[in-house]
Amino acid sequence: MVSKEMERLINFLTANISDTSETSVEGLRESFEQIASMIKIPKDAKCERLDAAGVPSEWISVPESVNDRIVLYLHGGGYVAGSINSHREFCVRIARASKTRVLLIDYRRAPEHPFPAALEDATKVYHWLISSEGIKPKNIIIAGESAGGGLTIASLIKLRNDQVELPATGICLSPFMDLAITGDSVKTKAEIDPLVSQETLEFCSKLYLRDENRRNPLASPLYADLYGLPPILIQVGTSECLLDDSVRFADRAKAAGVNVSLEIWNGMIHMFQLFASWLPEGQEAISKIGAFIQNSLS
Repeated sequence: MVSKEMERLINFLTANISDTSETSVEGLRESFEQIASMIKIPKDAKCERLDAAGVPSEWISVPESVNDRIVLYLHGGGYVAGSINSHREFCVRIARASKTRVLLIDYRRAPEHPFPAALEDATKVYHWLISSEGIKPKNIIIAGESAGGGLTIASLIKLRNDQVELPATGICLSPFMDLAITGDSVKTKAEIDPLVSQETLEFCSKLYLRDENRRNPLASPLYADLYGLPPILIQVGTSECLLDDSVRFADRAKAAGVNVSLEIWNGMIHMFQLFASWLPEGQEAISKIGAFIQNSLS
């Protein structure tokens, strides 16, 4: 049974977001900014723009934040949309729940910058945190939602392949793990997912990958060899087209010996956590994320 707030949100998204988000790059980007415009940033949040190894970024903290405990956050948006502006308030919530500083980055987006630009930026900033900021890998979390969730795992795989010391853990919210788009839920959940459709996923995948193999493990982590990755938390809803990406990835990761916590939230839609300003379920999910981060960094 979902909350009344969730029911109202689904109705709003169906009426105001779904129709525009599938048509163009501009439509996708506008949808994210539209959501951001409805959310206020708390007065006690500190947001500082900076250049992190050439990547536009923002430090986000609250009075509870511990300076040397870092969440490197990779926003969603199908590798096409999303920004620091669209995800700032959500990252304030993560900082508060986890008592960390959050580094939210504006990695390069498609179609202007296709694969592997986003991956290059994410891993470059991770190296910068260690080499320039003096943060120990054990005090870093990499996290993201939707495309940012897939990018989180792709970053862990790239760092592992390069024999770089890995962060404490990875966190994936409604992750886009399979850019070949083969999950059954893409079709079975199509009628109840107000934010994502097969058409949208195909559109974003083509812009990001161009002529690249859609099963390239650094773009579609579902097809990667997952040995040696740190513990991973996944949150996903039962009412989203990308449900099977999470379930299949969790199964493969567990088979590879990775410690995976898969939370499947009944009745929740794609990246429901971002709507915590309105949703009690989103607030509860962020509390669980905060507890997971604190346990991982203790």
